[in-house]
Amino acid sequence: MKEIERYDISEDFVHSGIIRAGEFCFLNYCVGNVGGTIEQQISGAFDEMERRLALVGLTLENVVQMDCLFWDVWSIPVMEKVIRERFHGKYPVRKSIQTAFAHVGGENGLLFQADAIAYAVMS
Repeated sequence: MKEIERYDISEDFVHSGIIRAGEFCFLNYCVGNVGGTIEQQISGAFDEMERRLALVGLTLENVVQMDCLFWDVWSIPVMEKVIRERFHGKYPVRKSIQTAFAHVGGENGLLFQADAIAYAVMS
């Protein structure tokens, strides 16, 4: 059995950005463009997700499940627009949750975060 591989480790936040365990990769706290519009933040989160997936040779098309956290869950249509543009018809299952982020800035700060699971066929 292969060992669990951890990448993009943050000592400041005490987490790994992506973990490969067998055929699955787990990504957490994908955010970007904090302080921008909701569309900019969603795009930035998927940019960050892409960056981390590239560390293990994967793309957004490998994502099979996402948890999408919103400051305002009524922004789901904006996320759906970005997903259509970025995932090329290879849509993951997902759930959307509204939350008050533990982040300075409130409605002018972090508006979106995505966590994900990606599938990678072992070679």
